[in-house]
Amino acid sequence: MKIKIIIIFVFISVSLKAQKDTIKLKEVEVTTKRISLPFSKTSRTITLITSEEILKSSSTNVADLLQNVAGVDIRRRGIDGMQSDLYIRGGNFDQTLVLIDGVKMDDVQTGHHTMNAILSLENIERIEIIKGPAARIYGQNAFTGAVNIITKKVKDSSLNVNLNYGSYNNRKAATSLTQKFNEGSLLASVNYQDSDGYRFNTDFENISAFFKTEWKGYDLLTSFAQRKFGANGFYASPAYKDQYEETQTSLVSFGTNFGSEKIIVKPRIYWRRNQDMYLFLRQDPSYYRNLHISNKIGAETNVVFNSSLGKTGVGIDVFRAFLVSNNLGDHNRTSVTGFLEHRFELLNENLDVTPGLAISNYSDFGTKVFPGLDIGYRISEDVKLYGNIGYTYRVPTFTDMFYVGPTTIGNPNLKPESALSEEIGFKYTTYNVQFNIALFNRKSDDLIDWTKDNIDDKWQTRNFSEVVTKGFETNFVHSFVVGNFNQKINFGYSFIEDDIKDNNVQFTRYSLNSIKHQFTSGLDVTYSKIFSQNIAYRFVERTDGESYNVVDAKLMATLKKGVEFSITLNNIFNAEYTETSLVPMPKGNAMLGFKYKVY
Repeated sequence: MKIKIIIIFVFISVSLKAQKDTIKLKEVEVTTKRISLPFSKTSRTITLITSEEILKSSSTNVADLLQNVAGVDIRRRGIDGMQSDLYIRGGNFDQTLVLIDGVKMDDVQTGHHTMNAILSLENIERIEIIKGPAARIYGQNAFTGAVNIITKKVKDSSLNVNLNYGSYNNRKAATSLTQKFNEGSLLASVNYQDSDGYRFNTDFENISAFFKTEWKGYDLLTSFAQRKFGANGFYASPAYKDQYEETQTSLVSFGTNFGSEKIIVKPRIYWRRNQDMYLFLRQDPSYYRNLHISNKIGAETNVVFNSSLGKTGVGIDVFRAFLVSNNLGDHNRTSVTGFLEHRFELLNENLDVTPGLAISNYSDFGTKVFPGLDIGYRISEDVKLYGNIGYTYRVPTFTDMFYVGPTTIGNPNLKPESALSEEIGFKYTTYNVQFNIALFNRKSDDLIDWTKDNIDDKWQTRNFSEVVTKGFETNFVHSFVVGNFNQKINFGYSFIEDDIKDNNVQFTRYSLNSIKHQFTSGLDVTYSKIFSQNIAYRFVERTDGESYNVVDAKLMATLKKGVEFSITLNNIFNAEYTETSLVPMPKGNAMLGFKYKVY
């Protein structure tokens, strides 16, 4: 195994030595709810995944794509991210927020549904990963970070067809249509996928649809995703092999923006629905069946004021969430959150200071305040020092509080969890090189996790008194030219250490089994106008001592007249590993792909 890894890195080194020229990296604007900035001017640790990187990636879905970002831990159960949980910097799946075009996709039932409605890669323009406390920007679920998925902007009219076939009888088909008008555009796509599964009771069937239209400054976005899958050992215990689940997740969002150079107003209304049906015994639904239906209806307005004093952002977000469940009962929650931030640029715009806060009122947990401060100092055009500090907060989900199952039981007396997070960092950004290193510290109080005192006890949610999480991460991206073709190489490393100040339980399930060491690397090689290749490698060592190495690759041939062929290879060297709940991940598997742009 070590010899194979050495060969990969020798190949990378040779590619670097072959550098003949440089290319320019586009300056991408990072979009937030209010104050949007070019990437180099931000005073936070932010990772961008562009549409070009997505196209060349050896990943076939968003979960696998994010898995190759240092500081991000996607704990998957099976192929193609069938059931995945998102963790950032050691936080758990309830502490990270996913957004689609700025619309929050959190679920009051459980954070397990955060990734349910993730879009197909073909519909994504870029992904923005904000690490560290983001509550003052997005609200309470951005406890350790947030992932904002920006959908594609329509540039021309086209009709595209994608067909894929891979290991475990994994079949995928998709078609997408884009249409450009004088005063607007539309994008529509439909996707289907099914597979026999890589082991007993891991078969699945996925159907999804996405529609987006822009017309005269108004935008409408709708999506629907249905997943049906065998859940062998996914949630209870590895011994329970007959579990089954079906989920349906839909989103409707309608918004606009208007104003002038001095003031911009961005109103939006949205509705997110999720349905989750779970069977403990797939062949005997009457034995134990859960059905949960959650609806979240909200409206928000964000305003940006531009003046000689800088940029001021003001916003308000109001939502009401309903849950109907035969297990958890019927519950609802109303939240009203106000946002205020201002960016000062001083010393010839070399020093930026952005204080801000969010104030949230919850119908079941009262009023909470999330203050924060970002500071950055530009040493030169390419070099910047930055730091931020923020208070963040999370109210329990209804699963945390009310779930009753064969192996788990909730706790209605839970208190919300909170944390104070700090970060300092160094950023070097040029047209062809990006380098970042950041040190972070998070002190969490009343952290919520599923725990038990004895191996045979049921899992139950409890609050820990204090957990201190420290770590650092670094990322390096270099773009260069060899033989008149663009090439790219990246490296990332993160280290996380949890210090449990008052651990009065013997076993914990989710929060305190974070990644201790994580190393990621990738190489995009373009050989000619036709052939290109991507190689991705990651090493992971968790706090429980488990470690593993995984290598993925993709070879792509782009022909004339919109024809493209590809072969994607995952876990090339058959690593044996698990990411969550002792569910073994698939060994080496492959997928053949065909794309055709009709016009």
